[in-house]
Order: sequence, then C-alpha cells, then structure tokens
Amino acid sequence: MKEKNQIIRTLYCFDQDLRLDDNAALEFAAAGASSLLCVYCHDQSRCEDDSFGTRRLGRLRKRFIEQSITGLSADLNRRGQRLLQVSGPVTTTIQHLIIEHRIEQVVRSRHFGCYENLKWKQLMQDNPLIDFIEIDSYTLFTREQIAGIGELPETVTKFRKRVELLPIAMPLGTTRLPPSPLSAEPVPEKTGDTEPAADRFVGGEAASALHVEAYFAGRSPSRYKITRNAIDDWSSSSKMSPWLSAGCLSVRRLYQHLKNYEACNGSNESTYWLYFELLWREYSQWYALYYSERIFLPGGISGARPDSAFDDKRFARWCRGETDWPLVNACMRQLNQTGYISNRARQIVASALINELGLDWRCGAGYFEKQLIDYDVASNWSNWQYIAGVGADPRGGRHFNIEKQARQFDPDGSFVSRWLNPRSRDLIRASVETAAG
Repeated sequence: MKEKNQIIRTLYCFDQDLRLDDNAALEFAAAGASSLLCVYCHDQSRCEDDSFGTRRLGRLRKRFIEQSITGLSADLNRRGQRLLQVSGPVTTTIQHLIIEHRIEQVVRSRHFGCYENLKWKQLMQDNPLIDFIEIDSYTLFTREQIAGIGELPETVTKFRKRVELLPIAMPLGTTRLPPSPLSAEPVPEKTGDTEPAADRFVGGEAASALHVEAYFAGRSPSRYKITRNAIDDWSSSSKMSPWLSAGCLSVRRLYQHLKNYEACNGSNESTYWLYFELLWREYSQWYALYYSERIFLPGGISGARPDSAFDDKRFARWCRGETDWPLVNACMRQLNQTGYISNRARQIVASALINELGLDWRCGAGYFEKQLIDYDVASNWSNWQYIAGVGADPRGGRHFNIEKQARQFDPDGSFVSRWLNPRSRDLIRASVETAAG
C-alpha cells in the first residue's frame, strides 16, 4: 500500500455511496492524491435476466438510481470535479481506465454482494502492482469492529447484544477533492426531478436530506414502534431505505439525526426501535459478506432445501397481483406501480409465494430485486431467507395467515380497494407515470 502522504493517481469507484457527505471511502481516496478520477460504471449485468426470467433492474429502481447519479454529478461539478459514467462489464471497463490514466490506486466503499466482490478480486489479480482499497462507508461499524466481536452470531438478537454498545464514529463532512484528470471544461448539469414524485421518492443526496429533515421535524420517531407495521401509511415508518440503499444517505448521519432527536425530544421504546432497525440492516450486511454466495442458494445458509418448485404461471400471477388473495394482489400492484411496499406487505406477499403457492423463494427475491427502489442485496436476500426458513433463525420460516393479516392491517378494506378498484388504480398509475416523466 502506498504511504498516505504520497502523491498518487487514484481512481474512485462510486456504487452504493452516491453522496459526498460522510463518505469515508471518498475521503481516503482524496487524501494524498495528485488526481482523482471519479467513476460510476453502469454494469450491464444488472440489466440481464436472472435464472427465473426476471430482469434484475426494473424501470422504477433504474429511475431512482439515475436521479441519484445526476445529483452526485452536479455536486461533483460544483466542487471542481467530474463524474465519468461508463457502461459495460465492470472488470473490462475499469481495467481500461486504469491503463488509460496510469492509475496507481483504486478505492471503493466496501460492497457486501459476492458477485460484486468477485469482480473486485478479479481486478486485483489482473493488476498486482496497484493498490485496491475498500473503506467502510455503507455501515455503522467497520470490518475491524465486527471482527472484534468474534464469529458472526447466528441470529440478529445475539448480534444486537454484541454490537449495540460499540462506538459509532461521528459522520464526516464533505471531503475536499483533488482535481480530475479529465477535461477541465465545465459539464452541463442535468436538471432531473427537483420535486417529489407521486410516490414521494426522488433519488439523490439533496432529496434524502429534505426527507430526513421532514421526518425528524415531527413526532413520528417517538411513535415508530406503534405505527411501523401499518400496511400503507407514509408517516408510519421512516421511509429512509431508498436513500440508504443507494448510499445517498449515510447510515451514520441518520444515526446522528436520531441521537439529536432524542436529545431534544427524549428517548423511548420507539426511538430505540429505530436504532434496532439500523442494527437489523447492519446484521444483514455482515451476514451477506460472511455467507457470500450461500445467500442465493435454494437451502440458504441452512443447507436444507425447502419443499418448493418453480411454476412460471403461478409466479406470473403473483407478480401481476392476480392471486386468490386480494390483500396480496393489492400489495403487488402497489409494488409494481410505485417501486415500494411496506415491510409488513413484503412479509405477507413473501409468505404467500412460499407457503400458499409453493414457489421457490428465490424467484420472489429476484422479483423484489427488479422492482424495489430500495433494493439492497444483503437486506433483500437475507429477509427472504428469513421468511423461507433457510436463514438466520432457528425457529424456521414464517407463515402468515393472509385473512388474519387483512383483518388486522386493512380492517375497512380501504387499501385493497385503492389498489384493486379499476378507477383508483388508473388514477394512481397516471400520477406515478406523470411523475416519472
């Protein structure tokens, strides 16, 4: 590894850290660099179909990511930097840039997906004289802190007990950046979406800051544990996940906002539960890194393959929201039209796919990867393993009684009516499509 004060040519790979605030990896890359090439690679493999015929990157998630990249590019321009956007296979594309710009160091935020890590390792093997460095900026804790607790616990509860007293570093400010090796000519900024869409989710660091400010300005954090299971209500949960997943929002910055809120308004079980949800997200990341490709196997980390199969017709009906259960159908149509459904809704539709339709849980996880704007490889696949009973839970899977869930979370049928009523559905679709441009 080069000495930190040595002047070097550095390439920084943006991916799930589409922000300048509290970006420890970007700060490391900027320190001591004579030039800094900032790159975002549009990986073609994300647009391919998975083994169940589902495209990995859907329209709504793609739009959110593009909005986030547009905002990042504009922020870099204002600081005298450039974002080079390239398309193609990651290894080939980055290799070409390393040669073209005589790169001596490549830096990125630590990734928790095994396939992304395989590509990173391939680049390292192909370039043995270049430093490849990962810095933790996607999680509350560093890899060194997690290593300090011993072997990864088999449940999130045990994990929580080991880490909740670990120190969490204060978030960093915006890093001062060295110049780009690219042309110094100004780059026109793309305007993109500046107002919340009909579904209220707009990608980008600026949009995330507005959302965080609005959420903590009210009393929602103090009621979170009571309201979090609502099936369709904007203020019932924090809705931070889309910006966290794209890295527009630092989880450490979010934690700081939570602590500031508690200092001003008092802490209670609900504010603690917000922190617990961050720890659940944290556990998912290290779980994915620890188990690697096993998070994608039919038997998960348990190795005991579930009694399931794949039927393309049943799967298609589930995807379209045309099953025998109105609540499931309403949830799936909301997902298809907005790119988001509540955590409770995710558990209900996952249980229906696994337990009622008898389908392979991985086809549902793959469909979520396509549709969810807050898709995160670790959280998505570990949560599906949890429902399927092949993940980190000794009690086995989760089987939800759909009729009971409907009575409890949609007692007046308003949610089902809103998404299954043709007139309501057309109005919702029109408003979302208008917002999407």
